[in-house]
Amino acid sequence: MKIGIIGTGQVGAACAFACVMRGVGTQLILVDHNPALARAQAEDILHATPFAHSIPVHHGQIEDLEGCAIVMIAAGVPQADPNESRLDLLARNAQVFADIVPQILAAAPDAILLIASNPVDVMTQMALEIARKSGLSDPSRIIGSGTILDTARFRTLIAEKLNVSSHSVHAYVLGEHGDSEVLLWSDVNIGAVPLEAFCQELNCTLTMDDISAIDNGVRRAAHRIIEGKGATWFGIGAGMARIAQAILGDERALLTVSSITPDFTGGTVTFSVPRIIGADGVIATVTPPVSTQEMAELSRSADIIRTACDELMSHANI
Repeated sequence: MKIGIIGTGQVGAACAFACVMRGVGTQLILVDHNPALARAQAEDILHATPFAHSIPVHHGQIEDLEGCAIVMIAAGVPQADPNESRLDLLARNAQVFADIVPQILAAAPDAILLIASNPVDVMTQMALEIARKSGLSDPSRIIGSGTILDTARFRTLIAEKLNVSSHSVHAYVLGEHGDSEVLLWSDVNIGAVPLEAFCQELNCTLTMDDISAIDNGVRRAAHRIIEGKGATWFGIGAGMARIAQAILGDERALLTVSSITPDFTGGTVTFSVPRIIGADGVIATVTPPVSTQEMAELSRSADIIRTACDELMSHANI
């Protein structure tokens, strides 16, 4: 099925490249406010298809998204002035969404929207609010990448410490894709074995220092990568392709993505918990067992996102 990608900077290009590498979709359409960039990225990625999957990759305009089953949004504006406030920057990005989301839905009314633009939880909420004004009433079709990458980082670092495959680690990061995210240590399993029992059986140790290092490794990953190369893109590109694969294959896969979440922490907020993802988007939300401390941390994370969304809605003219 046809996939559109709006915004062809590093993140959008990584999403397209990951789709080609994984064989996700039957055609990719790249759209950017800079047509020359979209054209160059499409041509460059197309040249990789002989080494991966033979997926046609084209550039185009928003109207060329007609027939897309999925549209990924990786668009956003950079900080224009070092003195620009975070809220002003958010408002400008919300205005970008106010412009493009109705156009996307007009061109591809049946598409599921996957949001990668940061801060992803807030921008997913903005996309939902804007889409509702355009007549989209089903929130299950607006999905943010959420903590899918944070969850991957968590599993990777646990796997490295225990010297096992990351594919055998079942662990989740919930809440905000950001500093208040919650690493769900209480429900880590290696295969079918709880973490503590696994360590006892294999006579390995996971000290409080190890747990702290892993927490820091996950929570500060983006900061370190941005410090080293300016932005993150490979990990999130792979995560977005994985979500798209689950949708197109109607996999019913359990992924930590951001979507509207009612009554989980005493209100309604757009953040990440495990969700079953299939052809209709978010099919169901799964509430994992959490400790009392983790629930308190989730409530705090939800409050941070909710406050940011409320401030933006009152500040942005959308």
